[in-house]
Amino acid sequence: MKAQPRQGQPHKPQAGEPSIMDAVRLRRVNRSLAQDLSGKLADLYVDARETSPREAYRAPGRQDFLNRLTGDIRRPGFAMVIAETDHLVGCAYGFPVRSDGFWWLGFDGALPQSIEQLTASGGVFAITSILVQVHEQGQDVARRLQERLLSDHQASLGATLVDQDDHPTLASLRSWGWLDVGEVRRPADPTMFRALVFPLGERTTARLEGLAHDAWTRWPG
Repeated sequence: MKAQPRQGQPHKPQAGEPSIMDAVRLRRVNRSLAQDLSGKLADLYVDARETSPREAYRAPGRQDFLNRLTGDIRRPGFAMVIAETDHLVGCAYGFPVRSDGFWWLGFDGALPQSIEQLTASGGVFAITSILVQVHEQGQDVARRLQERLLSDHQASLGATLVDQDDHPTLASLRSWGWLDVGEVRRPADPTMFRALVFPLGERTTARLEGLAHDAWTRWPG
C-alpha cells in the first residue's frame, strides 16, 4: 500500500459538532470519475503526508502519487470507493490479483499454500491505497472503505504491500486484523515491502489460521 491512512494531529469535534461518521457516505466510482478526481485525491494525499509525523519514513511526492494512480486506473478490474460528506474525505482503491500470481513477484521464499490457492482461484483483491483526511475518526472511515471495497468484489482475501519502514501504517493494519506473511522486493525497486493479507469469511480465516499465529513473530517491535 503506497499511500495509507494517516494519524497526524486529527481534528477533534467540538461540543455539539456532528461526528464525521454520522455524515460520511461511501460511493463506488468508475475509471472515468476516478481520473476526474485525481487532483483532489492528490491534494488529500499531500495533506495526509504533511500532517503525519513520519520521522525516518518519507512518502513519495504528489506527482509520483498521480503517476501511480494513473497506472492503477488502467489495470483490469480497477475499482475505487470514495468517502464524502460535503467534500471528499477519503478513498480506497485497488484491483483483482491475477490468477497467475504475478502480483506476488519478489516474495521472499515460498508463498504460503493457502494464499497460492486463493490466488489461483481468483479470490484475492489487492488494495493499492487507502487515503483518509486527517480526523479523529479517520481510522474508522478507513476501515469502512476497506470493508466496502473488498465486499463489493466478493473477495476471499485482501492483499497489500507496505514499505517496511512505514511503521504507522503497519501498526494500523495490524490493529484491523491484517496478517504479515513475508517480505517482497520488486525488481529494480530498492524498497523492501511487507506483504499483508486480510481474510474474509470463516472459511478463509480457518485456512489462514496458522498464518495468524505466526504473524505475531513477523512484526517489528
